[in-house]
Amino acid sequence: MDGLRWLLLFFGLLVVAGVYLYSRRSKDSTDENDIVPGRLEPSLDGADLGDDLTDGLGHSPAYDDDETDEITPASNGPQKIVTVRIVARDKKSFKGDDLILSMRGIGLRHGKFGIFHRYDGSDESETVFSAASLVEPGSFDLQNIKEQEIPGISLFLVLPGPMDSVEAFDMMLAAARTLAQSLDGELLDESGSTLSIQRERYLREEIIQFQLSNLVS
Repeated sequence: MDGLRWLLLFFGLLVVAGVYLYSRRSKDSTDENDIVPGRLEPSLDGADLGDDLTDGLGHSPAYDDDETDEITPASNGPQKIVTVRIVARDKKSFKGDDLILSMRGIGLRHGKFGIFHRYDGSDESETVFSAASLVEPGSFDLQNIKEQEIPGISLFLVLPGPMDSVEAFDMMLAAARTLAQSLDGELLDESGSTLSIQRERYLREEIIQFQLSNLVS
């Protein structure tokens, strides 16, 4: 009996040892499979995430920093954008070439970002106001302009600009009225309502207050 008991104990120890070794081998194999060569674990600061989508500054590779500098106004102070619209009557459209000829006829020139600008003199860095198409993205494709029909344009100025703010506003309004008359279009405010005399006065008062607040600051 003693010999049989020792034999059973021996086989029991072998089974326990076998189970232990098998479990260790399975764990090691799992750990090795979890670590993929060349794989970078994500970090909390995002430095290793999406490097193929951003340059580390939050910009996509297609976003040109030079272009950003051109778009961003140089002034670090408060700014104000004033906008009016000219649209075709009865929800129709302007012929592209008629629109371009009318804008050129009042001194607007095609320039940066594919839109039209009124410059202060001959310096193209001194933009008084600009004109963009109401069709996204706002630029004018001059090569195919004869085939285009454009429902309207937006005239806008960014204050402060190269000249007195009220003078710039009056210049933009005069240009807008001339265009609306030559194109038989409607002159609207920034919300799409008819630009009334009261609204025009309100915008002018806002510009004066903005100009005064900048002088005080």
